Amino acid sequence: MSMLLIGGSLRAGSGNAAVLRTVHALSPESTIYGGLDSLPHFNPDDDREPLDHAVAELRAGIKAAHALLFCTPEYAGGLPGSFKNLLDWTVGGGEIYEKPVAWINASSVASPTGGADAHESLRKVLGYSGAVIVEEACARIPIPRDAVSDGVVQDLDLRSQIADVVAKLASGNLGVR
Repeated sequence: MSMLLIGGSLRAGSGNAAVLRTVHALSPESTIYGGLDSLPHFNPDDDREPLDHAVAELRAGIKAAHALLFCTPEYAGGLPGSFKNLLDWTVGGGEIYEKPVAWINASSVASPTGGADAHESLRKVLGYSGAVIVEEACARIPIPRDAVSDGVVQDLDLRSQIADVVAKLASGNLGVR
């Protein structure tokens, strides 16, 4: 199953990016979306043909994927602005409608909310866009910095938990809300 992996952090050494690189290593048929920093600011007036090239690429990637997996940090009690901007671009195109989605919350145990506020916001936006949240595949897997080496999660227990999320998302649509 093809899966589009979408991160919410622009930070080069992000633990969220390490999770997605780990998913890609475990599932080579997946694709990591890399255009977060090139998307224009969302403006409903611009949500029409011809779309900005970066928006068209995002929507084409979503359309081509069988499922989407998100991994985003929480910033200032919510979704990072650039990631929310990406999500805003997904609403009007319809490509995400009825697409199975899940997320991994990689926030460290030291995070005040464990990223819960960001993921509650993500849930709300995905609901507006008509995505199908595969609840069994949404997981909190805190990733300590020392578990990441060479840009991927090396800890075998954490890799197993990540692989379990991927398997649950790949297995489908039963029990989704």
